[in-house]
Amino acid sequence: MAYRFCLPADVSSAMDARVQFALDLAIAAGNTTLQYFRTNQYQVERKRDKSPVTQADKSAEETVRKLIADRFPADAILGEEFGTVAGNSQYEWIIDPIDGTKSFISGVPLYSTLVGMTMNGEPTIGVIAIPAMGEVIVAAQGLGAWYGAIPLNSFQSTGPTSDSSFHIEMTRAHVSRQSKLEDGLLLTSQSDNFAHRNATTAYQELESLAYITRTWGDGYGYLLVATGRAEVMVDPIVNPWDVAAVAPVIMEAGGRFSTWDGQYDIRKSHCLGSNGLVHDQVIGHLKAFA
Repeated sequence: MAYRFCLPADVSSAMDARVQFALDLAIAAGNTTLQYFRTNQYQVERKRDKSPVTQADKSAEETVRKLIADRFPADAILGEEFGTVAGNSQYEWIIDPIDGTKSFISGVPLYSTLVGMTMNGEPTIGVIAIPAMGEVIVAAQGLGAWYGAIPLNSFQSTGPTSDSSFHIEMTRAHVSRQSKLEDGLLLTSQSDNFAHRNATTAYQELESLAYITRTWGDGYGYLLVATGRAEVMVDPIVNPWDVAAVAPVIMEAGGRFSTWDGQYDIRKSHCLGSNGLVHDQVIGHLKAFA
């Protein structure tokens, strides 16, 4: 089953085919992860940095890499599990098959599949899919961010390679308009990661300021910001595959994405995404630790 996003007729661009393809990739990867989720069909391995990886991560990334190689063989690919494939076009696909593997192996449905595409090094397209919850958000530079819900039973399909199609009605996503962190929701993936940047005091300050603090993190946290359900998501440690999809989603939803010192750079090792209104307030506590 293939999926087609349905945007208003007046929203279109030369990037439409690649936006649709990015969505297809995320759905296909998500379908692969669901074959393993809450089963005993995999073992948990530890990478050099002690982070977990499973056959679900590897199989999902292999699925995405094959689809890209078949459709856009000239494009470069960067993925968390299998590194870089050089290309000779202006495009690079940056993928994280399971963002939140710790949630995945714990049977928690908040893990995500991230598909990003850069053009000439600039984040241009992003998809955050939450397979086990049936949520997806897709964004492209100049097209806005669009949120849709996928019926969970249809998420069990085989993705973009089968014959039938399923239309996802998308609605425009927008960040919240809450202007003070004191009245907002602060998210992070894992609070003790701040200690690795010697920024525990920054986290404690932000936690004490925020009305609510939760660790609904990884890609799901950024989806919550982009859909107006949280004000800011902060990560002390990230890689390009963690944020390449996230950056255009946050920006096109009307928010702001940056490093801890305010730069727009997906290659730095720290970031935050916010509704824009609380961004400078949060950076004020983080900048010294960038």
